[in-house]
Amino acid sequence: MRMNDRPSVSEISNEHPSETVARGHAARRAGKLLVAAALVAIGAFGVVYVDAADETKKDEASIRALVERAYFNGAFNDLDTEAMKRGFHEDFAIFYPQGNDLGRYEIATWIEGIESRKKAAEFDASDSAFEGKILSLDVTGGAASAKIELRQDGILVYTDYLSFLRFEDGWKIAAKVYHKHTK
Repeated sequence: MRMNDRPSVSEISNEHPSETVARGHAARRAGKLLVAAALVAIGAFGVVYVDAADETKKDEASIRALVERAYFNGAFNDLDTEAMKRGFHEDFAIFYPQGNDLGRYEIATWIEGIESRKKAAEFDASDSAFEGKILSLDVTGGAASAKIELRQDGILVYTDYLSFLRFEDGWKIAAKVYHKHTK
């Protein structure tokens, strides 16, 4: 036989019939082992896939709760700056165009503004009330993004795009860009 142990056509025709049958059985056994190995691999992938899908659903639920608590109620409806401090990363910023430059509104400035407004005599919490809705949420590993609509008195005011990162202590809102709709 040759180096790769595969018989040539002339060698097959000269072998005893029992050798041909034995070779056929060995090939079938090898094929069955290959199929079994493939099924095990697919099964293992299926378990990993199911685990990953379960993890993504948990992440989505955590992020939705975070948006409700820190964004809709923290930054707007309840003006709960403590919820904002827990839910937004300390380096969070709202990014916006400023001519050809990138403007940046820091979380600390936003929280200070809310605290100042709440202390003002003419403060009316209903002016900050918005109906928020998550239109889409996409999670990939430790990063995520959400498209959000904010309505006031039924009128679409903002479409926000929030970015999230998962840190050692959980998910945080990391950045925001937005579009303000005109009436």
